[in-house]
Amino acid sequence: MMDVAVSTKPTPAGAEVFPKPVKVLIIRFSSIGDIVLTTPVIRCVKKQLLFAEVHYLTRYAFKSLLESNPYIDKLHLLNDNMAELLPSLIKEQFDYVIDLHHNVRTLKVKRALDSSVAFSFKKLNVQKWLLTALKVNVMPKVHIVDRYMDTVKTLGIRNDGMGLDYFIPDQDRVPDNDLPMSHAFGFIGVVIGAALNTKKLPTEKLKELCSKIDYPIILLGGPEDKPSGDEIASGDSIRIYNSCGKFNLNESADLVRRSKFIITHDTGLMHIAAAFKKQIISIWGNTVPEFGMDPYYGLASQPSDEFEVKGLWCRPCSKIGFAKCPLGHFKCMNKQDIEKIVQTTIIRLAVK
Repeated sequence: MMDVAVSTKPTPAGAEVFPKPVKVLIIRFSSIGDIVLTTPVIRCVKKQLLFAEVHYLTRYAFKSLLESNPYIDKLHLLNDNMAELLPSLIKEQFDYVIDLHHNVRTLKVKRALDSSVAFSFKKLNVQKWLLTALKVNVMPKVHIVDRYMDTVKTLGIRNDGMGLDYFIPDQDRVPDNDLPMSHAFGFIGVVIGAALNTKKLPTEKLKELCSKIDYPIILLGGPEDKPSGDEIASGDSIRIYNSCGKFNLNESADLVRRSKFIITHDTGLMHIAAAFKKQIISIWGNTVPEFGMDPYYGLASQPSDEFEVKGLWCRPCSKIGFAKCPLGHFKCMNKQDIEKIVQTTIIRLAVK
C-alpha cells in the first residue's frame, strides 16, 4: 500500500492531523462492455488505496452504466466538447490519472492534467494487428481485466478476484407485471444484438436457435434489434418474448440478472451477465476470445461455453467488427452449429 500524503503545515498543539485524500481519475470513454470490464479497477482502487477519492471520466451516453456505482465519488461526462470539460477536470487537481482507453482523446486529457501522475493501459495494437491481418497469434493469454489491473499495480493495487460489478438503480428494476405470465417462473435470456453485424448471428439462425429451445425465452437488445426480434418471436410469440426496444439498458441488465442463464454474442450484455455471475453460452463471429475479452468471473467458478467456427483462414478479420462480412460469405456465423448450441442449452436447463 502506498504512503498517503499529509499536511506539512505547522499544527497547533492538540489538533488532529487529517490525511489528504488521494484524488484518482479513471478514464474509459466507451463502450458498454469495455466500461463494465473496468469495474474491478474502480472497486480495487477505492478499497485498497487509503483515502482514495475516485473520479471516472466517460462519455455522456454511458452515464447510466456508472452513476449507481458506489465506488465512484464523482462522475465526469464528456458531451463531445473536450474544451468545455477540461477546465473542470484541471480544477480537481488529481494526484493520479488511470487511462484505460489510451487514445488521442485521453492524451489531450493527460496533457491538460500535466501535474498529475498518469498510468496508461497497454492496448497491444501491434499484437492485435498481427492476429487480424496475418493470423499470427502472439496475444498474451491474459484477460483484459488483468491487463487493466496491471495499469494500477505501481500504486500497490491488486486484483481482489471479485470479478465485475454492475449496479442497477431501484427505479430500473423491472416489475413482474411488465413481463408475460409465461415467463414468471424462469426464462433464458438470448442477446440478439451486437454493436456490429459481423458479431451476431443472422436473424434466420437466431430464429432457428430459439425455435428449438423448449423453454421461455426473452430476447434482449436495443431498439435497433426490434424488427429482428419480432421476426424471431413470430414463430411462437407466447414462449418467445421480444423485449428489444421496450427497456433501457439498466432494465435489460435487470432481465439478465433474473434469467436462468444467457445465450449471447460478444457484446456488452455478455459482460453484464458475467458481472451477475450468470452462466453464459457465447457465440463468436469475426472476433475471437483470444483478444482477452471472454466472460470474466474473477475467482468465481461458473460454466461458460464458447462457440466458434474453427479453421477459417479469414478469422478474426477485425478486433471490433464490420457492418457486413468483408468477403461476403459470413462463414463465421453461417456455419455455427445450432444443434450443438441447443443441446448445450438443454444440458444447462437439466442441471439448473
